[in-house]
Amino acid sequence: MLPWFRTARPSWARGVPAALLLAVMLLLVPSAPASAGTAQAAAAPSSGWNDYSCKPSAAHPRPVVLVHGTFANSVDNWLVLAPYLVKRGYCVFSLDYGQLPGVPFFHGLGPVDRSAEQLDTFVDRVRGATGAARVDIVGHSQGGMMPNYYLKFLGGAQEVNALIGLAPSNHGTTLLGLTRLLPYFPGVDRFIDDRTPALADQVAGSPFVTKLTAGGDTVPGVRYTVIATRYDQVVTPYRSQYLSGPNVRNVLVQDLCPLNISEHVAIGTTDLVAFHEVANALDPARATPTTCASVFG
Repeated sequence: MLPWFRTARPSWARGVPAALLLAVMLLLVPSAPASAGTAQAAAAPSSGWNDYSCKPSAAHPRPVVLVHGTFANSVDNWLVLAPYLVKRGYCVFSLDYGQLPGVPFFHGLGPVDRSAEQLDTFVDRVRGATGAARVDIVGHSQGGMMPNYYLKFLGGAQEVNALIGLAPSNHGTTLLGLTRLLPYFPGVDRFIDDRTPALADQVAGSPFVTKLTAGGDTVPGVRYTVIATRYDQVVTPYRSQYLSGPNVRNVLVQDLCPLNISEHVAIGTTDLVAFHEVANALDPARATPTTCASVFG
């Protein structure tokens, strides 16, 4: 065990068995440092990212809303994908959601249903600023699953054309089997539920997942794309990310590029093969084949 982890844990994490908490943090915390995210936030509007004066073009008539994952934020999750889409002519916006009191930078931790309400409000803001009737949503991990609550229960199906999930936790996760260890640590499940509700909500079989998936995975009128990697070590098993229903396309990046070794964090933050497939899903009429060579384009 790392010595600093025994004594320097933030106050919200005290009381959790260190071995279990460290395992979860190593699996979930994004690789981008918070300082880089803070610096980039100021630069984003000048590059067209989160530029509320942006007006969608005839070629790309819908703004794109980017929804970060658990322990991430509106900047660090999108340092590559946001400029990638702006360069291709999209109006791109990202939000912070699921903030907990006293926890800076690391968001997506609050109850998922309340986070969906924040997304609803943000989409209304984007639609109002751009004049667009509907948006497209691209989300990573929790950010690819949480919008489905908005679509199913908060009227989002009338405001969203497409939902594209990068390694989304659509049916919860076993976290490589770690969730099965919770009964052996009395009180940890209650602690997680109280202090980091989004983690509890994303456990396979949780009340939230049961509600979300009841009656089917999708709603009419929305196109769904799931982009997964077989090397995902967070949302497991990776096939649990897939959706069933009309207007669904499930994609495994290794089927597009056998050499791709992206895991859970990389597929949502740096994987240009996955991002090419995002671009295809946003504009299927102009889609081009996604291959290993897509990293150069």
